[in-house]
Amino acid sequence: MNSARHAREQLMSWPGLTGGRASCGSEYCVRTGAQEIVHFHSEQEAEVHLSRTMVTKLLPALSESTALRVHNGSGWVTVRLDCRTDIDLLITLVSAALQAGPAVAEEELSGLAADPCTHQRQYAA
Repeated sequence: MNSARHAREQLMSWPGLTGGRASCGSEYCVRTGAQEIVHFHSEQEAEVHLSRTMVTKLLPALSESTALRVHNGSGWVTVRLDCRTDIDLLITLVSAALQAGPAVAEEELSGLAADPCTHQRQYAA
C-alpha cells in the first residue's frame, strides 16, 4: 500500500483542502487557501505544518510517538507513514493544523513566516 497516496486521497475528500506542488519542490502538497499544511516527500513520509507555537505546546506528546520527528525551531513535524495508524496520526495532525489556522496567521504577521519546509534538516534530539 502506498501510504502517502492513501493519506492524500483521504485528505482530498475534506472540504476546503486542495492539492498541488509544494513550495519546497515536493511533487505534492495539501493546502487550505494559500497555506500549505502537508508536504509529501516520499511514499512513506509527510510533513505537516502545525505552527511553532503549537509544536512547542505539544512537544511532550509529539516526542512520545516513534512515527514523528520534531525539528528544532520549526512548526513542521515529519510523519513516517509505515502503517494505517501512522496515516491516522497524520490525519489527526492535519485536523489540529486546520484548527490552528489563526495561530499560524498570527505567527506570519509577527515576522515568523520564515518557516520553510524542513525536508532534509536535522531532527531535534
